[in-house]
Amino acid sequence: MYTMDWLVARVRWHLDGKACRGRVLLAELADKQIAGHSIIRLEPEPDGVFGLVSTTYVDPAFRRAGLASALLLHSERWFGDEGMPSCCTWTSSTNAPLISFYERHGYSITDSGANDLTDTLMVKLSKQLTPNVA
Repeated sequence: MYTMDWLVARVRWHLDGKACRGRVLLAELADKQIAGHSIIRLEPEPDGVFGLVSTTYVDPAFRRAGLASALLLHSERWFGDEGMPSCCTWTSSTNAPLISFYERHGYSITDSGANDLTDTLMVKLSKQLTPNVA
């Protein structure tokens, strides 16, 4: 779907502290094989900032082992450490497995809208957090 150059540039942007306040989280196996990842960032909005889970991917060979849940928990912990009162993700309204996954973790659909590039109906899944900052 995307070129490798685009994907590499995207990861580097998330790691560039001057361009973005974000993280790339890896699910790494004992043999150093990467089984999955999440890309997360703080996203500005008119009323402040919120935590955005931009991408989560787990290699099909390693699914159903709790890696996506672990990545999501680490994402929420980082958002809380950053003082975020909430976090969210956007996905296609037809992505039933991902919607169900997020709902099992306490998220609910809070918004929807068309994807500007594809006209696909997207849904926003959000969760209130308890910020960890004292």
